[in-house]
Amino acid sequence: MTIENDDDLQHLKVIGQIVGQTLKKMLDYVEPGMTTRELDLYGGELLKQAGARSAPQLAYGFPGFTCISLNEEAAHGVPGDRIIQAGDMINIDVSAELNGYWADTGGSAVITPGDPIKQSLCDATRLALSQAIKTAKAGAPINHIGKAIQRVAKEKGYRIIRNLCSHGVGRFIHEEPKEIPGYYNPHDKRVLHEGLVITIEPFLSTKSRSVSEAKDGWTLIAPKGNLSAQYEHTMVITQGEPLLLTAV
Repeated sequence: MTIENDDDLQHLKVIGQIVGQTLKKMLDYVEPGMTTRELDLYGGELLKQAGARSAPQLAYGFPGFTCISLNEEAAHGVPGDRIIQAGDMINIDVSAELNGYWADTGGSAVITPGDPIKQSLCDATRLALSQAIKTAKAGAPINHIGKAIQRVAKEKGYRIIRNLCSHGVGRFIHEEPKEIPGYYNPHDKRVLHEGLVITIEPFLSTKSRSVSEAKDGWTLIAPKGNLSAQYEHTMVITQGEPLLLTAV
């Protein structure tokens, strides 16, 4: 969506903070020995208390309040009986709707005790997000987002999962521009404009450049042994640096 008035902006700020706070609290709450379902139910209760509705449930009938992915799972992990282990790489993606406005955020972490290799992947992906955000200004080419992500991935020695991408958001969970690649596409001539609401969500990995759908019909996985990380913010494009709605 493109923001048309201050009312739009205020509603987006509210739902942005709800999903941002939910993600932060879930990452603080997670510990070894709990199942992904337990963690998801906690997140679902936080959304309920805030009056928000889970976006993946509302939009797609997803079997969970949030997406929780472990290790070889890159995205859209279905909460269930899988037990979270010490040293696991976890990704939590929280998106929700309130009063007709939608926001989306995500983050990765290493379950303690930490692992320097896994932490390095998280740090590089977080850096890729921050560098991409700096390029996202009104009048700038959309492909500068992917260019920034690609530059960080190359510098840090990681690969980009190319069939996962950033997207428009605001009045629905996935809007135009529906696919913003996490790599540089010189043929993409689209330009960002002021007031546009988008996510930026780089996916860096240790080995894989693509993911495939698991048997559950939801979870996106890479070959065994691959690790990936994702960080995501919903933002509003301005003449300067974008306004981050989900930062807490």
